[in-house]
Amino acid sequence: MAKTACSACAFYEDHVANSASTLADSGLCRANPPVTQVEADSRGFWPVVKSDDWCGQYASAFAAE
Repeated sequence: MAKTACSACAFYEDHVANSASTLADSGLCRANPPVTQVEADSRGFWPVVKSDDWCGQYASAFAAE
């Protein structure tokens, strides 16, 4: 059986790419748009996930356009 954890998903982005301070064994889930914040002038954020988390949207590759 193939590994279906977040770290193997096409939508997982290693957290190192976005921050000087990194969380060990974590990354960003890019499967959906950023989550909006309460403040109107605040930026949205992608959910931070552990590399061994999983969800029902796992994809090993991007769909053909």
